[in-house]
Amino acid sequence: MSSEQTPFIAVEGPIGVGKTSLSNKIATHFYFHLLKEIVEENPFLGKFYDNIEEWSFQTEMFFLCNRFKQLEDIEKHYLNEGKPVVSDYHIMKNMIFAKRTLKPEQYKKYEQIFDILTTDLAKPNVMIYIHASLDTLLKRIEKRGREVEQNIQADYLQQLSDDYEAFMNHFEQQNPDIPVIRINGDEVDFIEHQSDLDDILTTIKEHINKGEVIS
Repeated sequence: MSSEQTPFIAVEGPIGVGKTSLSNKIATHFYFHLLKEIVEENPFLGKFYDNIEEWSFQTEMFFLCNRFKQLEDIEKHYLNEGKPVVSDYHIMKNMIFAKRTLKPEQYKKYEQIFDILTTDLAKPNVMIYIHASLDTLLKRIEKRGREVEQNIQADYLQQLSDDYEAFMNHFEQQNPDIPVIRINGDEVDFIEHQSDLDDILTTIKEHINKGEVIS
């Protein structure tokens, strides 16, 4: 089985929407390797939420370098060996955040580095996009209680959510061969309701079977 055929699912959406929770459940159900993004280990993140303009470039570069290394390792040790993977992020999210937070001259440099690093990286063959209202996102952020996220401003989170929606619409247009499973986080609760989770898992299985990615 080539790396292109090996199931590689990416779960995306704005902060607090439940990406890691769903990725964990997918990994457990299908016996996939779980790739989790590095968040709290970023030494600049707390400073970033206090002063976005001052610390945005350092924060985004840390995330980019670490995610690049993670995906490089995943391709080598899992996908190329025919071992399925589910990730709680897609590396293209870096461009969503960078475009929102970096100054134009910083963004131009960042984009050049991003293009160089990601040109040959493995791409997911199924994308899951979870979206939710601002109220839902704020409640979930408060509930999980990450200290570095407590200073996130509501307007920044709303802008980020809008950016994700625009990005996913563009992603679908540019990648018609990669199915996107959209989940409304205001209406679907895959943590509290098993039936909601079962519906998602069934949809995932249909997509990866349709692509002859899994038997």
